[in-house]
Amino acid sequence: MNQLDEIRIDKWLFAIRIFKTRGQAAEACRKGKIKLNEISAKAAKSIKVGDIITVRQSPMIRSLQVIGLTERRIGAKLVENFAKDITPKEEWDKYHKARSSRNENQNKSQGRPSKRERRLIDQFIGLGDSK
Repeated sequence: MNQLDEIRIDKWLFAIRIFKTRGQAAEACRKGKIKLNEISAKAAKSIKVGDIITVRQSPMIRSLQVIGLTERRIGAKLVENFAKDITPKEEWDKYHKARSSRNENQNKSQGRPSKRERRLIDQFIGLGDSK
């Protein structure tokens, strides 16, 4: 099997499932959301084993250390063989706080009204027959 020494940063970010498409990875590089060893990186920048990659994903900033290189997209269970997550705990706390507040703000719909509830709604609106 061919061992890689270097690979494009957008290909690697796509392969380890940080982004759903390679185009999204390249777009993040263009927007300056990807840093390689604390320096803003373009999509074609080559990475090697041992590099530190910082990815700004709202609301947190993820830090990854390159352990292995791959061009092919891998399964979620295999990601730990290619990248080590070195994101500080404070960043994960920000992420969990934002996620829980987003879930609290969602409408807590009860679903479709029951037959009794529909009758009460019709009666309130004035559509029901008055007995």
